[in-house]
Amino acid sequence: MWGAMILSWLLACNSTSTEPLVLAGSSTIRPVVEVIAEAFEAQHPELRIEVQGGGSGVGVASIRSGLAQVGMVSRSLAPDETELQTHTIAYDGIALIVHRDNPTEGTTRPEVVAIYTGELRSWPHGGAITGVNKEEGRSTRELFARHFGLEGRFRSDLVVIGPNGQAIATVAADPAAIAYVSIGSALGAVADGVEVKLLSLDGIEPTVGAVASGRYPLSRELNLVTTSEPSGAAADFIAFVRSPEGQRLVAAENFVPIADAAAP
Repeated sequence: MWGAMILSWLLACNSTSTEPLVLAGSSTIRPVVEVIAEAFEAQHPELRIEVQGGGSGVGVASIRSGLAQVGMVSRSLAPDETELQTHTIAYDGIALIVHRDNPTEGTTRPEVVAIYTGELRSWPHGGAITGVNKEEGRSTRELFARHFGLEGRFRSDLVVIGPNGQAIATVAADPAAIAYVSIGSALGAVADGVEVKLLSLDGIEPTVGAVASGRYPLSRELNLVTTSEPSGAAADFIAFVRSPEGQRLVAAENFVPIADAAAP
């Protein structure tokens, strides 16, 4: 009897001391990965998955330093990151959002540039515009700035925030605010009753379908990134995310599954 008890105790200790699989990076990818991680853990109770945010830059830095096994990067790799391996899990777009009570329904490229450079500071219906920007190191900011030619041109009095959720909360609390966030995150917030709405951009509505078809002008891939060919728990989890079950969860979170996206 004592031998069986000791063996059970040793097995319990080994199961609780197992190092977690750590993923870090993009605040756009983090919520959907957390949902998928929960489903994966239910099938693999011996494994614990830890999901951390911080932005795509943090994702790359974390796997390079060994603080995480998998990085979450909501963009394609930069020229100085090409030694890393990407595993695309979904596609998304970046939408301009305003408060639900704002009568504005759409915007254009020249208007966005004018708002974020400070040339346009008032809404057509009256009142000063509260411009909301992302902090440096966030891939959403990098892609937004590149698309609109805003590198080095952002007005100095923009409200600077971090994750998508913070931007959405800022706009929901300020009828004069405008921000740019993940389409998937914004659609999820609207579905949850948050008082924001998405603006059309140059006449194109920011929908999952528009991203999937390639019609929406500001889209990007969502990647899990590793320093080498993944193995063990990392390989199993990445395969699960890309599996039909994982991709159903991707779609449920308002992102475009990899099989549904038009070829780039």
